[in-house]
Amino acid sequence: MYIYRNSFAGQALKKNLYLDGEFLGESANKTYFYQQVEPGEHTVSTESEFSDNAFKFIAAEGVNHFIRQYIKMGVFVGGANVELVTEEEGKKGVLASGLAK
Repeated sequence: MYIYRNSFAGQALKKNLYLDGEFLGESANKTYFYQQVEPGEHTVSTESEFSDNAFKFIAAEGVNHFIRQYIKMGVFVGGANVELVTEEEGKKGVLASGLAK
């Protein structure tokens, strides 16, 4: 599974990412995370302005899953959200980014 962020909005913001409730790391613009996951249901979440935004997806064996984190403008600070994207779109986003440390 890859989670990447390469958005124009909120480039200076850093947002926490979680996989199944466990802290994965703090994202920045033009970064990506790679994590092997077992087949089955998983939850990816990110911090937002007032509460975390999350979604569930089903990981299939032998398939790369790509999740895009994006920043959206909020009332006081920018929030974040995550969405599953196609492999084609995800590969482009990951290749335009660097691995988070």
